[in-house]
Amino acid sequence: MTLIASHRGGSLEAPENSPTSFRHTAGLAVEQVEFDIHPTADGQIVVIHDATLDRTTNGTGPVAAKTLAELKALVISGTADDRIMTLAEVIELFRPTGITLRMEVKSDVEHQPYPGLLEHALRLIDAAGMRARTVVTSFLAPIVGEAVQAPGLQGRIWLVSPVIMDDCGLPGVVAAAEAHAISHVGIRASRLDAGVADYLRSAGLGVGAWAVNDAASVAKVLDLGMEVFTTDIPTTALAMRAERNKP
Repeated sequence: MTLIASHRGGSLEAPENSPTSFRHTAGLAVEQVEFDIHPTADGQIVVIHDATLDRTTNGTGPVAAKTLAELKALVISGTADDRIMTLAEVIELFRPTGITLRMEVKSDVEHQPYPGLLEHALRLIDAAGMRARTVVTSFLAPIVGEAVQAPGLQGRIWLVSPVIMDDCGLPGVVAAAEAHAISHVGIRASRLDAGVADYLRSAGLGVGAWAVNDAASVAKVLDLGMEVFTTDIPTTALAMRAERNKP
Protein backbone atom coordinates (compact mmCIF):
# COMPACT_ATOMS: atom_id res chain seq x y z
CA MET A 1 0.00 0.00 0.00
CA THR A 2 1.20 3.50 -0.83
CA LEU A 3 1.73 5.45 2.39
CA ILE A 4 0.46 8.99 2.90
CA ALA A 5 2.36 11.74 4.71
CA SER A 6 0.50 14.88 5.78
CA HIS A 7 2.83 17.62 4.51
CA ARG A 8 3.52 20.35 7.07
CA GLY A 9 0.45 19.01 8.84
CA GLY A 10 -1.69 19.32 5.69
CA SER A 11 -1.05 22.93 4.73
CA LEU A 12 -4.01 23.29 2.36
CA GLU A 13 -6.32 22.14 5.14
CA ALA A 14 -4.80 24.13 8.04
CA PRO A 15 -1.99 26.68 8.44
CA GLU A 16 1.31 24.91 7.85
CA ASN A 17 3.47 23.61 10.70
CA SER A 18 1.04 25.00 13.26
CA PRO A 19 -0.47 23.42 16.37
CA THR A 20 -3.81 23.54 14.52
CA SER A 21 -2.45 21.63 11.52
CA PHE A 22 -0.72 19.02 13.64
CA ARG A 23 -3.79 18.40 15.80
CA HIS A 24 -5.77 18.02 12.56
CA THR A 25 -3.27 15.49 11.23
CA ALA A 26 -3.18 13.57 14.52
CA GLY A 27 -6.85 12.76 13.97
CA LEU A 28 -6.35 11.39 10.46
CA ALA A 29 -5.53 7.86 9.31
CA VAL A 30 -2.30 8.94 7.63
CA GLU A 31 0.87 6.93 8.15
CA GLN A 32 3.24 9.89 8.46
CA VAL A 33 3.31 13.55 9.46
CA GLU A 34 5.86 15.70 7.63
CA PHE A 35 7.45 18.75 9.21
CA ASP A 36 10.61 20.86 8.98
CA ILE A 37 13.24 21.77 11.56
CA HIS A 38 15.58 24.71 12.16
CA PRO A 39 17.76 25.60 15.17
CA THR A 40 17.30 28.67 17.36
CA ALA A 41 19.94 31.10 18.53
CA ASP A 42 19.91 29.55 22.01
CA GLY A 43 20.32 25.91 21.04
CA GLN A 44 16.71 24.75 20.70
CA ILE A 45 14.98 23.22 17.66
CA VAL A 46 11.76 24.60 16.21
CA VAL A 47 9.36 23.37 13.55
CA ILE A 48 8.98 25.83 10.67
CA HIS A 49 9.50 25.48 6.93
CA ASP A 50 11.47 28.52 5.83
CA ALA A 51 14.86 29.64 7.10
CA THR A 52 13.24 33.06 7.58
CA LEU A 53 10.14 34.09 9.48
CA ASP A 54 8.59 36.53 7.02
CA ARG A 55 6.27 34.26 5.01
CA THR A 56 4.67 32.20 7.78
CA THR A 57 4.69 34.43 10.87
CA ASN A 58 4.31 38.06 11.92
CA GLY A 59 8.07 38.17 12.47
CA THR A 60 11.01 38.91 10.16
CA GLY A 61 14.55 37.70 9.67
CA PRO A 62 16.32 34.35 10.02
CA VAL A 63 14.83 31.77 12.37
CA ALA A 64 18.29 30.83 13.62
CA ALA A 65 18.98 34.41 14.72
CA LYS A 66 16.14 34.34 17.27
CA THR A 67 15.94 32.76 20.70
CA LEU A 68 13.15 30.36 21.49
CA ALA A 69 11.45 33.01 23.64
CA GLU A 70 11.55 35.47 20.74
CA LEU A 71 10.10 32.87 18.39
CA LYS A 72 7.35 31.90 20.83
CA ALA A 73 6.26 35.55 20.94
CA LEU A 74 5.32 35.38 17.23
CA VAL A 75 1.98 34.32 15.79
CA ILE A 76 1.75 31.88 12.88
CA SER A 77 0.11 33.40 9.82
CA GLY A 78 -3.47 32.34 9.20
CA THR A 79 -4.13 31.51 12.85
CA ALA A 80 -5.72 33.41 15.71
CA ASP A 81 -2.89 32.80 18.17
CA ASP A 82 -0.92 29.68 17.19
CA ARG A 83 2.75 29.79 18.12
CA ILE A 84 5.77 28.08 16.59
CA MET A 85 6.22 24.61 18.07
CA THR A 86 9.44 23.06 19.24
CA LEU A 87 10.50 19.68 17.92
CA ALA A 88 9.95 18.26 21.40
CA GLU A 89 6.35 19.53 21.39
CA VAL A 90 5.62 17.95 17.99
CA ILE A 91 7.13 14.67 19.14
CA GLU A 92 4.95 14.65 22.24
CA LEU A 93 1.82 15.43 20.23
CA PHE A 94 2.33 12.42 17.96
CA ARG A 95 3.94 9.98 20.38
CA PRO A 96 0.56 8.57 21.60
CA THR A 97 -0.59 8.07 17.99
CA GLY A 98 0.54 5.46 15.50
CA ILE A 99 1.78 8.14 13.09
CA THR A 100 5.42 8.13 11.98
CA LEU A 101 7.44 11.35 12.21
CA ARG A 102 8.77 12.44 8.80
CA MET A 103 11.34 15.06 9.76
CA GLU A 104 12.87 17.24 7.06
CA VAL A 105 16.25 18.67 8.05
CA LYS A 106 16.41 22.14 6.50
CA SER A 107 19.30 24.37 5.45
CA ASP A 108 20.10 27.92 6.55
CA VAL A 109 19.47 31.20 4.72
CA GLU A 110 22.58 30.56 2.62
CA HIS A 111 21.29 27.08 1.73
CA GLN A 112 24.03 25.51 3.83
CA PRO A 113 23.52 22.73 6.42
CA TYR A 114 23.24 23.67 10.07
CA PRO A 115 26.17 22.00 11.89
CA GLY A 116 24.97 19.32 14.28
CA LEU A 117 21.25 19.83 13.66
CA LEU A 118 20.46 16.21 12.82
CA GLU A 119 22.47 14.90 15.76
CA HIS A 120 20.68 17.27 18.14
CA ALA A 121 17.28 16.33 16.71
CA LEU A 122 17.99 12.63 17.11
CA ARG A 123 18.82 13.16 20.79
CA LEU A 124 15.36 14.65 21.32
CA ILE A 125 13.75 11.83 19.34
CA ASP A 126 15.66 9.25 21.36
CA ALA A 127 14.59 10.86 24.64
CA ALA A 128 11.00 10.14 23.59
CA GLY A 129 11.78 6.64 22.35
CA MET A 130 10.72 7.60 18.80
CA ARG A 131 13.74 6.72 16.65
CA ALA A 132 12.08 3.63 15.19
CA ARG A 133 9.09 5.80 14.25
CA THR A 134 11.13 8.50 12.51
CA VAL A 135 11.98 9.04 8.85
CA VAL A 136 14.65 11.64 8.09
CA THR A 137 14.42 13.58 4.83
CA SER A 138 16.38 16.42 3.26
CA PHE A 139 17.11 18.05 -0.07
CA LEU A 140 20.77 17.88 0.97
CA ALA A 141 22.19 14.47 0.05
CA PRO A 142 25.04 14.70 2.61
CA ILE A 143 22.48 15.16 5.41
CA VAL A 144 20.62 12.06 4.27
CA GLY A 145 23.97 10.29 4.10
CA GLU A 146 24.54 11.32 7.72
CA ALA A 147 21.15 9.84 8.60
CA VAL A 148 22.13 6.59 6.87
CA GLN A 149 24.88 6.26 9.47
CA ALA A 150 22.37 6.65 12.31
CA PRO A 151 21.04 3.18 13.16
CA GLY A 152 17.47 2.39 14.03
CA LEU A 153 15.61 4.97 11.97
CA GLN A 154 12.50 3.85 10.10
CA GLY A 155 13.80 5.45 6.91
CA ARG A 156 15.95 8.03 5.17
CA ILE A 157 14.84 9.79 1.98
CA TRP A 158 16.71 12.16 -0.30
CA LEU A 159 14.29 14.71 -1.74
CA VAL A 160 15.50 15.34 -5.28
CA SER A 161 14.77 18.84 -6.53
CA PRO A 162 13.87 19.52 -10.17
CA VAL A 163 17.07 21.58 -10.43
CA ILE A 164 19.16 18.55 -9.47
CA MET A 165 17.25 16.39 -11.94
CA ASP A 166 17.88 18.93 -14.71
CA ASP A 167 21.54 19.47 -13.85
CA CYS A 168 22.52 15.86 -13.19
CA GLY A 169 19.97 13.77 -15.04
CA LEU A 170 18.74 10.47 -13.68
CA PRO A 171 22.20 8.84 -13.95
CA GLY A 172 23.59 11.64 -11.80
CA VAL A 173 20.81 11.21 -9.24
CA VAL A 174 21.60 7.50 -9.00
CA ALA A 175 25.33 8.20 -8.69
CA ALA A 176 24.80 10.75 -5.91
CA ALA A 177 22.52 8.36 -4.05
CA GLU A 178 25.13 5.61 -4.31
CA ALA A 179 27.88 7.97 -3.12
CA HIS A 180 25.95 8.64 0.09
CA ALA A 181 24.59 5.08 0.49
CA ILE A 182 21.05 6.43 0.05
CA SER A 183 18.42 3.80 -0.71
CA HIS A 184 15.29 5.94 -1.14
CA VAL A 185 14.52 9.11 -3.08
CA GLY A 186 11.54 11.44 -3.33
CA ILE A 187 10.69 13.03 -6.68
CA ARG A 188 8.46 16.06 -7.24
CA ALA A 189 5.12 14.77 -8.54
CA SER A 190 5.20 17.03 -11.59
CA ARG A 191 8.51 15.44 -12.67
CA LEU A 192 7.44 11.88 -12.06
CA ASP A 193 6.22 9.37 -14.61
CA ALA A 194 6.50 5.64 -15.24
CA GLY A 195 9.81 6.04 -17.05
CA VAL A 196 11.41 7.96 -14.18
CA ALA A 197 10.04 5.53 -11.60
CA ASP A 198 11.19 2.47 -13.55
CA TYR A 199 14.69 3.89 -14.09
CA LEU A 200 15.21 4.65 -10.41
CA ARG A 201 13.74 1.35 -9.29
CA SER A 202 15.94 -0.55 -11.73
CA ALA A 203 18.91 1.12 -10.03
CA GLY A 204 17.75 -0.34 -6.72
CA LEU A 205 16.21 2.81 -5.28
CA GLY A 206 12.91 3.06 -3.46
CA VAL A 207 10.82 5.86 -4.96
CA GLY A 208 8.34 8.24 -3.37
CA ALA A 209 6.81 11.55 -4.37
CA TRP A 210 6.41 15.04 -2.93
CA ALA A 211 4.22 18.06 -3.75
CA VAL A 212 1.24 15.81 -4.46
CA ASN A 213 -1.28 18.56 -3.96
CA ASP A 214 -4.24 17.98 -6.27
CA ALA A 215 -6.49 15.05 -7.09
CA ALA A 216 -4.81 14.39 -10.44
CA SER A 217 -1.39 14.16 -8.80
CA VAL A 218 -2.74 11.85 -6.09
CA ALA A 219 -4.21 9.59 -8.76
CA LYS A 220 -0.92 9.55 -10.65
CA VAL A 221 1.26 8.55 -7.73
CA LEU A 222 -1.23 5.88 -6.67
CA ASP A 223 -1.22 4.51 -10.22
CA LEU A 224 2.60 4.46 -10.18
CA GLY A 225 2.64 2.55 -6.90
CA MET A 226 4.85 5.01 -5.05
CA GLU A 227 6.08 3.82 -1.67
CA VAL A 228 5.00 7.05 0.03
CA PHE A 229 4.01 10.59 -0.88
CA THR A 230 3.63 13.89 0.90
CA THR A 231 0.50 15.92 0.35
CA ASP A 232 -1.06 19.15 1.55
CA ILE A 233 -4.52 17.62 1.04
CA PRO A 234 -4.32 14.51 3.24
CA THR A 235 -8.08 14.17 3.68
CA THR A 236 -8.59 14.00 -0.09
CA ALA A 237 -5.65 11.64 -0.52
CA LEU A 238 -6.98 9.28 2.14
CA ALA A 239 -10.42 9.21 0.52
CA MET A 240 -8.94 8.48 -2.90
CA ARG A 241 -6.73 5.69 -1.60
CA ALA A 242 -9.63 4.15 0.32
CA GLU A 243 -11.80 4.19 -2.80
CA ARG A 244 -9.11 2.36 -4.77
CA ASN A 245 -8.61 -0.21 -2.05
CA LYS A 246 -12.27 -1.19 -1.86
CA PRO A 247 -12.74 -4.94 -2.48
